Amino acid sequence: MDQIAQKFETLQAILAELQRVVVAFSGGVDSTFLLKAALDVLGRDNVLAITADSETYPAREREEAVQLAAELGAVHEVIHTSELDIPGYAENPVNRCYFCKQELFSHLIPIANARGFSHVVFGAIADDLGEHRPGLQAARERGVRAPLLEAGLKKAEIRHLSRQMGLRTWDKPSFACLSSRIPYGERITLEKLSIIEQAEAFLMQLGFRQVRVRQHDKLARIEVAPDKLMDVVAVAETITAKLKEIGYAYVSLDLQGYRSGSLNEVLPVQQVRGA
Repeated sequence: MDQIAQKFETLQAILAELQRVVVAFSGGVDSTFLLKAALDVLGRDNVLAITADSETYPAREREEAVQLAAELGAVHEVIHTSELDIPGYAENPVNRCYFCKQELFSHLIPIANARGFSHVVFGAIADDLGEHRPGLQAARERGVRAPLLEAGLKKAEIRHLSRQMGLRTWDKPSFACLSSRIPYGERITLEKLSIIEQAEAFLMQLGFRQVRVRQHDKLARIEVAPDKLMDVVAVAETITAKLKEIGYAYVSLDLQGYRSGSLNEVLPVQQVRGA
Protein backbone atom coordinates (compact mmCIF):
# COMPACT_ATOMS: atom_id res chain seq x y z
CA MET A 1 0.00 0.00 0.00
CA ASP A 2 1.39 3.41 -0.95
CA GLN A 3 1.66 6.33 1.46
CA ILE A 4 -1.41 8.16 0.14
CA ALA A 5 -3.56 5.05 0.51
CA GLN A 6 -2.31 4.60 4.07
CA LYS A 7 -3.21 8.17 4.93
CA PHE A 8 -6.65 7.69 3.41
CA GLU A 9 -7.20 4.61 5.56
CA THR A 10 -6.14 6.62 8.60
CA LEU A 11 -8.67 9.32 7.64
CA GLN A 12 -11.43 6.73 7.34
CA ALA A 13 -10.55 5.31 10.77
CA ILE A 14 -10.64 8.79 12.33
CA LEU A 15 -14.04 9.53 10.81
CA ALA A 16 -15.43 6.18 11.94
CA GLU A 17 -14.32 7.02 15.48
CA LEU A 18 -16.11 10.38 15.35
CA GLN A 19 -19.45 8.67 14.56
CA ARG A 20 -21.63 11.73 13.82
CA VAL A 21 -20.17 14.97 12.51
CA VAL A 22 -21.02 18.49 11.46
CA VAL A 23 -18.74 19.47 8.58
CA ALA A 24 -17.77 23.13 8.14
CA PHE A 25 -18.30 23.18 4.37
CA SER A 26 -16.97 25.97 2.16
CA GLY A 27 -17.11 24.07 -1.13
CA GLY A 28 -13.34 24.20 -1.56
CA VAL A 29 -11.03 21.32 -2.44
CA ASP A 30 -10.41 20.24 1.15
CA SER A 31 -13.87 20.57 2.69
CA THR A 32 -15.49 18.89 -0.31
CA PHE A 33 -13.12 15.94 -0.01
CA LEU A 34 -13.73 15.80 3.75
CA LEU A 35 -17.50 15.85 3.25
CA LYS A 36 -17.35 13.08 0.65
CA ALA A 37 -15.15 10.91 2.88
CA ALA A 38 -17.43 11.49 5.87
CA LEU A 39 -20.51 10.54 3.86
CA ASP A 40 -18.86 7.38 2.58
CA VAL A 41 -17.71 6.29 6.04
CA LEU A 42 -20.59 7.44 8.25
CA GLY A 43 -23.59 7.58 5.92
CA ARG A 44 -25.89 10.49 5.08
CA ASP A 45 -27.82 10.47 8.35
CA ASN A 46 -24.68 10.95 10.42
CA VAL A 47 -23.27 13.92 8.52
CA LEU A 48 -24.48 17.52 8.39
CA ALA A 49 -22.72 20.01 6.10
CA ILE A 50 -23.02 23.65 7.11
CA THR A 51 -21.88 26.62 5.03
CA ALA A 52 -21.42 30.00 6.71
CA ASP A 53 -22.44 32.82 4.40
CA SER A 54 -20.96 36.22 5.22
CA GLU A 55 -19.53 39.42 3.77
CA THR A 56 -16.14 37.77 3.32
CA TYR A 57 -17.53 34.80 1.35
CA PRO A 58 -18.18 35.47 -2.36
CA ALA A 59 -21.67 34.72 -3.67
CA ARG A 60 -20.17 32.50 -6.39
CA GLU A 61 -18.59 30.28 -3.72
CA ARG A 62 -21.83 30.00 -1.75
CA GLU A 63 -23.74 28.97 -4.85
CA GLU A 64 -21.14 26.35 -5.72
CA ALA A 65 -21.17 24.97 -2.18
CA VAL A 66 -24.93 24.48 -2.45
CA GLN A 67 -24.51 22.69 -5.79
CA LEU A 68 -21.69 20.47 -4.54
CA ALA A 69 -23.55 19.41 -1.42
CA ALA A 70 -26.55 18.46 -3.56
CA GLU A 71 -24.33 16.47 -5.94
CA LEU A 72 -22.86 14.56 -3.00
CA GLY A 73 -26.30 13.89 -1.55
CA ALA A 74 -25.45 15.58 1.74
CA VAL A 75 -27.84 17.17 4.20
CA HIS A 76 -26.77 20.79 3.88
CA GLU A 77 -27.65 24.07 5.52
CA VAL A 78 -26.49 27.65 4.95
CA ILE A 79 -26.25 29.87 8.00
CA HIS A 80 -25.44 33.57 8.13
CA THR A 81 -22.56 35.08 10.07
CA SER A 82 -20.94 38.51 10.12
CA GLU A 83 -17.22 38.70 10.69
CA LEU A 84 -17.29 42.50 10.51
CA ASP A 85 -19.42 42.54 13.67
CA ILE A 86 -16.79 40.61 15.65
CA PRO A 87 -14.88 42.92 18.01
CA GLY A 88 -11.33 43.21 16.73
CA TYR A 89 -11.88 41.60 13.33
CA ALA A 90 -12.40 44.69 11.16
CA GLU A 91 -9.16 46.19 12.50
CA ASN A 92 -7.46 43.37 10.59
CA PRO A 93 -4.83 42.16 13.08
CA VAL A 94 -2.34 39.46 12.08
CA ASN A 95 -4.45 36.88 13.93
CA ARG A 96 -7.62 37.91 12.09
CA CYS A 97 -8.39 34.32 11.13
CA TYR A 98 -8.55 33.40 14.82
CA PHE A 99 -11.57 35.67 15.27
CA CYS A 100 -13.17 34.31 12.10
CA LYS A 101 -12.87 30.66 13.14
CA GLN A 102 -14.05 31.46 16.68
CA GLU A 103 -17.17 33.03 15.18
CA LEU A 104 -17.75 30.05 12.88
CA PHE A 105 -17.30 27.46 15.60
CA SER A 106 -19.50 29.43 18.03
CA HIS A 107 -22.34 28.82 15.56
CA LEU A 108 -21.55 25.22 14.59
CA ILE A 109 -20.93 23.75 18.05
CA PRO A 110 -24.38 24.62 19.47
CA ILE A 111 -26.02 23.21 16.32
CA ALA A 112 -24.05 19.98 16.70
CA ASN A 113 -24.93 19.70 20.38
CA ALA A 114 -28.61 20.39 19.83
CA ARG A 115 -28.96 17.79 17.09
CA GLY A 116 -26.94 14.99 18.59
CA PHE A 117 -23.77 15.26 16.52
CA SER A 118 -20.67 14.28 18.45
CA HIS A 119 -18.08 16.48 16.74
CA VAL A 120 -17.54 19.50 14.50
CA VAL A 121 -14.87 18.99 11.85
CA PHE A 122 -13.21 21.34 9.37
CA GLY A 123 -10.86 21.07 6.42
CA ALA A 124 -7.47 22.07 7.80
CA ILE A 125 -4.68 20.05 6.16
CA ALA A 126 -1.08 19.08 6.88
CA ASP A 127 0.29 21.94 4.74
CA ASP A 128 -1.34 24.43 7.13
CA LEU A 129 1.11 23.55 9.91
CA GLY A 130 3.92 25.34 8.09
CA GLU A 131 1.93 28.50 7.37
CA HIS A 132 0.35 31.42 9.23
CA ARG A 133 -2.95 29.80 10.34
CA PRO A 134 -4.31 31.40 13.53
CA GLY A 135 -7.58 29.56 12.92
CA LEU A 136 -5.94 26.34 14.07
CA GLN A 137 -5.62 27.78 17.56
CA ALA A 138 -9.34 28.57 17.63
CA ALA A 139 -10.11 24.98 16.62
CA ARG A 140 -7.90 23.55 19.36
CA GLU A 141 -9.51 25.78 21.98
CA ARG A 142 -13.03 24.76 20.96
CA GLY A 143 -12.32 21.05 20.52
CA VAL A 144 -13.01 21.13 16.78
CA ARG A 145 -11.34 18.28 14.89
CA ALA A 146 -9.33 18.45 11.65
CA PRO A 147 -9.38 14.86 10.29
CA LEU A 148 -7.40 15.66 7.13
CA LEU A 149 -4.62 17.24 9.14
CA GLU A 150 -4.70 14.43 11.72
CA ALA A 151 -4.29 11.90 8.89
CA GLY A 152 -1.29 13.86 7.56
CA LEU A 153 -2.92 14.59 4.20
CA LYS A 154 -1.43 17.35 2.08
CA LYS A 155 -3.07 19.42 -0.66
CA ALA A 156 -1.50 17.49 -3.56
CA GLU A 157 -2.60 14.20 -2.00
CA ILE A 158 -6.13 15.47 -1.45
CA ARG A 159 -6.32 16.57 -5.08
CA HIS A 160 -5.09 13.12 -6.16
CA LEU A 161 -7.66 11.30 -4.03
CA SER A 162 -10.41 13.71 -5.06
CA ARG A 163 -9.72 12.92 -8.69
CA GLN A 164 -9.86 9.18 -7.96
CA MET A 165 -13.21 9.68 -6.23
CA GLY A 166 -14.62 11.62 -9.18
CA LEU A 167 -14.91 14.94 -7.38
CA ARG A 168 -14.96 17.86 -9.80
CA THR A 169 -13.19 19.99 -7.21
CA TRP A 170 -9.96 18.01 -7.61
CA ASP A 171 -8.39 20.81 -9.65
CA LYS A 172 -10.37 23.73 -8.25
CA PRO A 173 -8.16 26.75 -7.54
CA SER A 174 -7.30 27.41 -3.92
CA PHE A 175 -9.55 29.90 -2.18
CA ALA A 176 -9.39 32.07 0.94
CA CYS A 177 -11.82 34.62 2.34
CA LEU A 178 -11.90 38.07 0.75
CA SER A 179 -10.38 39.67 3.85
CA SER A 180 -7.10 37.95 2.97
CA ARG A 181 -6.73 40.44 0.11
CA ILE A 182 -6.35 43.39 2.49
CA PRO A 183 -2.98 44.05 4.21
CA TYR A 184 -2.86 43.53 7.98
CA GLY A 185 -3.62 46.70 9.91
CA GLU A 186 -5.74 48.19 7.14
CA ARG A 187 -9.39 48.30 8.20
CA ILE A 188 -11.73 45.82 6.53
CA THR A 189 -14.98 47.33 5.27
CA LEU A 190 -17.95 46.05 3.34
CA GLU A 191 -17.10 48.43 0.49
CA LYS A 192 -13.57 47.05 0.14
CA LEU A 193 -14.79 43.45 0.18
CA SER A 194 -17.37 44.26 -2.49
CA ILE A 195 -14.80 45.90 -4.77
CA ILE A 196 -12.42 42.96 -4.41
CA GLU A 197 -15.19 40.46 -5.16
CA GLN A 198 -16.21 42.38 -8.30
CA ALA A 199 -12.61 42.65 -9.53
CA GLU A 200 -11.87 38.94 -9.05
CA ALA A 201 -15.17 37.92 -10.62
CA PHE A 202 -14.30 39.97 -13.70
CA LEU A 203 -10.86 38.39 -14.02
CA MET A 204 -12.42 34.95 -13.70
CA GLN A 205 -14.85 35.83 -16.47
CA LEU A 206 -11.81 36.54 -18.62
CA GLY A 207 -10.62 32.98 -17.98
CA PHE A 208 -8.15 33.41 -15.11
CA ARG A 209 -8.94 30.56 -12.69
CA GLN A 210 -6.34 31.05 -9.96
CA VAL A 211 -6.47 34.75 -9.23
CA ARG A 212 -6.18 37.21 -6.36
CA VAL A 213 -6.72 40.96 -6.31
CA ARG A 214 -4.74 42.25 -3.32
CA GLN A 215 -5.95 45.72 -2.34
CA HIS A 216 -3.43 48.35 -1.26
CA ASP A 217 -5.56 51.45 -0.68
CA LYS A 218 -6.50 52.53 -4.23
CA LEU A 219 -4.07 50.13 -5.92
CA ALA A 220 -5.09 46.66 -7.12
CA ARG A 221 -2.23 44.14 -7.19
CA ILE A 222 -3.23 41.24 -9.41
CA GLU A 223 -1.83 37.78 -8.82
CA VAL A 224 -2.35 35.00 -11.38
CA ALA A 225 -0.55 31.74 -12.05
CA PRO A 226 3.00 32.49 -13.28
CA ASP A 227 2.29 30.98 -16.71
CA LYS A 228 -0.65 33.38 -17.13
CA LEU A 229 1.25 36.63 -16.59
CA MET A 230 1.53 37.41 -20.29
CA ASP A 231 -2.15 36.62 -20.75
CA VAL A 232 -2.92 39.44 -18.33
CA VAL A 233 -0.63 41.78 -20.21
CA ALA A 234 -2.43 40.92 -23.44
CA VAL A 235 -5.73 42.24 -22.04
CA ALA A 236 -4.23 44.86 -19.72
CA GLU A 237 -6.25 47.71 -21.22
CA THR A 238 -9.54 45.88 -20.69
CA ILE A 239 -8.65 44.90 -17.12
CA THR A 240 -7.43 48.38 -16.23
CA ALA A 241 -10.57 50.04 -17.55
CA LYS A 242 -12.87 47.68 -15.64
CA LEU A 243 -11.00 47.86 -12.34
CA LYS A 244 -10.89 51.66 -12.50
CA GLU A 245 -14.62 51.63 -13.16
CA ILE A 246 -15.07 49.47 -10.05
CA GLY A 247 -13.14 51.93 -7.91
CA TYR A 248 -9.38 51.45 -8.15
CA ALA A 249 -7.08 54.32 -9.15
CA TYR A 250 -4.13 52.11 -10.08
CA VAL A 251 -3.86 48.55 -11.42
CA SER A 252 -0.66 46.50 -11.18
CA LEU A 253 0.45 42.95 -11.99
CA ASP A 254 2.55 41.04 -9.44
CA LEU A 255 5.44 39.55 -11.45
CA GLN A 256 5.94 36.76 -8.91
CA GLY A 257 2.50 35.45 -9.74
CA TYR A 258 -0.03 33.88 -7.39
CA ARG A 259 1.14 32.41 -4.10
CA SER A 260 -0.96 31.57 -1.08
CA GLY A 261 -0.82 34.14 1.70
CA SER A 262 1.41 36.63 -0.08
CA LEU A 263 0.42 39.30 2.44
CA ASN A 264 2.10 37.18 5.12
CA GLU A 265 5.45 37.88 3.47
CA VAL A 266 5.79 41.10 5.45
CA LEU A 267 5.41 39.30 8.78
CA PRO A 268 8.50 38.26 10.79
CA VAL A 269 9.31 34.57 10.28
CA GLN A 270 9.04 33.91 14.03
CA GLN A 271 5.51 35.34 14.09
CA VAL A 272 4.33 33.16 11.21
CA ARG A 273 5.80 29.98 12.67
CA GLY A 274 4.63 30.78 16.16
CA ALA A 275 1.05 31.32 15.03
